[in-house]
Amino acid sequence: MPEFLTDNAKKVLEHRYLKKDENGKPLESPQELFDRVINTVAGADKLFDTEADLDKTRQDFAKILLNGLFLPNSPTLMNAGRRLGQLSACFVLPVEDSIESIFDSLKHTAMIHKSGGGTGFSFSRLRPQSDVVLSTAGISSGPISFMKVFDIATETVKQGGTRRGANMGLLRVDHPDIEGFINCKSDTDTLNNFNISVALTDKFMEAVKNGTDYALVNPRNGSVTSRLPATKIFDQIVQAAWATGEPGIIFLDRINACNQVKHLGEIEATNPCGEQPLLPYESCNLGSINLAAMVKGGRLDTTLLKETVNTAVHFLDNVIEINRYPLPQIEQMTKKTRKIGLGVMGFADMLIALGIPYDSPQAVSQAQQVMSLIDKESKKASAALAKKRGNFPAYEGSAWDSKKTPFMRNATTTTIAPTGSISIIAGASSGIEPLFAVAFTRRVLDGQTLVEMHPQFEKMAVEMGFFSPELAQDLISAGSLSNMENIPKEVKKIFRTAHDISPQWHMKIQAAFQKHTDNAVSKTVNFPAHATQQQVREVFLLAHKSGCKGVTIYRDGSREQQVLCSGPKEDPKGKISPRPRPIATTGLTERIRTGCGNLYVTINSDDAGIAEVFAQMGKTGGCASSQTEATGRLISLALRSGVKPEAIVKQLVGIRCPSPAWQDSKQVLSCPDAIAQVLQRRAKTPETVQTGAAGVCPDCSQMLAHEGGCLVCHACGYTRCS
Repeated sequence: MPEFLTDNAKKVLEHRYLKKDENGKPLESPQELFDRVINTVAGADKLFDTEADLDKTRQDFAKILLNGLFLPNSPTLMNAGRRLGQLSACFVLPVEDSIESIFDSLKHTAMIHKSGGGTGFSFSRLRPQSDVVLSTAGISSGPISFMKVFDIATETVKQGGTRRGANMGLLRVDHPDIEGFINCKSDTDTLNNFNISVALTDKFMEAVKNGTDYALVNPRNGSVTSRLPATKIFDQIVQAAWATGEPGIIFLDRINACNQVKHLGEIEATNPCGEQPLLPYESCNLGSINLAAMVKGGRLDTTLLKETVNTAVHFLDNVIEINRYPLPQIEQMTKKTRKIGLGVMGFADMLIALGIPYDSPQAVSQAQQVMSLIDKESKKASAALAKKRGNFPAYEGSAWDSKKTPFMRNATTTTIAPTGSISIIAGASSGIEPLFAVAFTRRVLDGQTLVEMHPQFEKMAVEMGFFSPELAQDLISAGSLSNMENIPKEVKKIFRTAHDISPQWHMKIQAAFQKHTDNAVSKTVNFPAHATQQQVREVFLLAHKSGCKGVTIYRDGSREQQVLCSGPKEDPKGKISPRPRPIATTGLTERIRTGCGNLYVTINSDDAGIAEVFAQMGKTGGCASSQTEATGRLISLALRSGVKPEAIVKQLVGIRCPSPAWQDSKQVLSCPDAIAQVLQRRAKTPETVQTGAAGVCPDCSQMLAHEGGCLVCHACGYTRCS
């Protein structure tokens, strides 16, 4: 058994990665999983050299995998050496302006999602809404309508998969339907299987800077349909991102300026989290080095890091060769460019081990130094492989050819990807993100919860004498070290969490890594709930100015504020008036266990639907009883004012108190959460996960975090993007 695996890592492996029988019982141990991956990937050496020393390659791969120094993307861990054999995480498919192309891509999307991959698309080639369709003398429904078709297909395919499908939808900022696209996810119940980003051009950003107009162009014929103030569109993007976290933005011309294989075409799209720009039908194989494991004796072990980079490049190049691609076009294109994406995880842990605050010039300098080393060493490793195996087939005419670089096995070598699940397996902080929290609540096998502290914090607390058995629970209740008086200042300075750090420092770290990364950097810039649209605007401009290829932001709790109403009645002054309480109602009462005791929730309905909710504690009196009574009254008022039950559920589910409980193998986080769960069942509303600060994990009910451009669960490894 690999020694670095924590109990939680073992649970994630068992839940998501190990081979299982038809009853869900694991058929392999974690050690057997790693052996399977190591042996399968090492076997690719024989394809290039029949005399290859496979034992040495297995030993090299075992050193970096079994010691938690490096892990490949999830599909490689799941599928290497198994029947499916699809090892890539991300793909880009073309969407041309014809029904045939659109539905070919839809079919190919389903095949990729079935195999465990995510897909990215640019819908910029589709003619705008209401444009002419010459073949039928009709009018086009536009790109957004076809995105909804892809979304529904993804929803259907994911029902039977072990990894849910995820999509990235992009539209150029000069497309005539850009305003509709910017706001297409303002209703957070639509396009839930898509991340969306606007592809910004240099011309557009120049127009924003100068306060001038820019042209919207019909992709069908290249004609200018209208001109709009660039600042108007930019501010719409800012407003939508402030309100819902989407769209993100990518700087399309900057991405293409770094396109190493321009002679094969322009890059139009990225993978679901935005870090991997790809040509149509390209896929990319990703892996991440655990930077926390590179710190020895309070210093970065550059020798170990170089060795790990060299072996990781070898590993990822082998993955390209043994991969079973879902489409022949993808195999052809992937092997033509042989792109790999070596990135990192555990950056925040590394800084803590070095005593460096995340939001400091020293952290920015450390980011540049470590990524510069990884980038240079990965190029050396790729060149060494090329001497043995040959350059990537599209080398002639590429940027490497023009720079007179004689050997290069892979068109790109570096990418900073999100590492939600694999960072849990490695016991490391996610990607280049700051810590999500210093203490976590884990669910253990008997249905109870276990509170854990960050191991480096716990060690420091013991050594400095401020440890106590209650400390972990105090950390969860406080939410941040900055709110705790008994923690030394020097400790608070190092253990900064995502919401302790200003958006500007988030951007500085992202820009530092981007400077030495071939592809792009997946990161979420976190904002507090009270952040203004102007602050979001400033970060978007800073992302462009600092050389980033894109940026994703999330304002804490922003998705909570989308309230759906049906049929509200207004008085003459425009105020909503609830309908009168009915004289007679019918309903039932459900008992649900909470941390404060049994809660009895009554749901009553009349002919118009659910009309009222009553909630009463088993023990009368006290603050808890008065609060639950007030909650019930306000819910009843909202229901009779036309607010949909699912909108109320969204507001309440996931609210936490210090004493969660369990009922029927499901966690009850608080009294409001209990009421929401009962209302959800009785109203038969869809499962709701996007609540609280970032949502509740649908698998284990712990809080989700916005990291790497995606929603991830630190408790069980769930991620919305794969």
